[in-house]
Amino acid sequence: MKFGRNMPCWCGSGRKYKACHMAFDDKIAGFERAGHVVPDRGLIKTAKDIEGIKKSAVINMAVLDEVGEKIRAGMSTQEIDDIVANTTRKMGGIPADLGYEGYPKSVCTSVNDQICHGIPSDDVILKEGDIVNVDCSTILNGYFSDSSRMFMIGEVSPEKRRLVEVTRECVKVGISKVIPWTTIGDLGHAVHQHALDNGYTVVREIGGHGCGNAFHEDPFVSYVSKPGTEMLMVPGMVFTIEPMVNMGEDKIFTDKKNGWTVYTADHKPSAQWEVEVLVTETGCEVLCW
Repeated sequence: MKFGRNMPCWCGSGRKYKACHMAFDDKIAGFERAGHVVPDRGLIKTAKDIEGIKKSAVINMAVLDEVGEKIRAGMSTQEIDDIVANTTRKMGGIPADLGYEGYPKSVCTSVNDQICHGIPSDDVILKEGDIVNVDCSTILNGYFSDSSRMFMIGEVSPEKRRLVEVTRECVKVGISKVIPWTTIGDLGHAVHQHALDNGYTVVREIGGHGCGNAFHEDPFVSYVSKPGTEMLMVPGMVFTIEPMVNMGEDKIFTDKKNGWTVYTADHKPSAQWEVEVLVTETGCEVLCW
């Protein structure tokens, strides 16, 4: 829809379009004419959207805090799922994972060589020396938040500890590269390079994603991309930064039995941290971690 200069702006601010988002839209159109991939208006979050996402994120982060307080050796990953389901609902939210494209649980728990989408089970017992990613997503009043954290169970090997720490550094590098009017390819390249510089590889097939008004929105956020490529980052976009970093090679496979859990092909450990960020006029705001 085209907006007249004196029409109320599409963002819901109540201001006239010419005094609100007209120059912003013209700037995006200029980048598009220059050959860049640009976000459509539906990917730009309004002030109301951002407020809703932030409220959802409060629950998501509290759930991960609760997991962090209780996680231990001897605990089953199903017990983690129970904590997530109960805490989320107690706080008024809905676990976004549950039932998503048929996914059977409220959270993903990926242990050691599981890259992502590990399904909680009474049969998977955390052991001393394990590393585990707990990936949690919450719906509140139709708004989605999404983040994950790595947990080290007891004393872990120096090699696993370093993998976890460098992966977190990769996320921080990604956050530093969320610069409005630059491309997601700039971000992805910087993340990839940091992993490579530390002797690791990054999963190519799976990446971050837009999030907020739906669980998974555009853009796809690759961490093996080239500078100057992929979608333009503009203020109001919300997406996740979640590189999956492998100790060994970057080849992966998916469990044929459950159709969900992704493993490293060489069965060496993998780590992932995830944050949800809002692009601002000067950089980004981390909404969920």
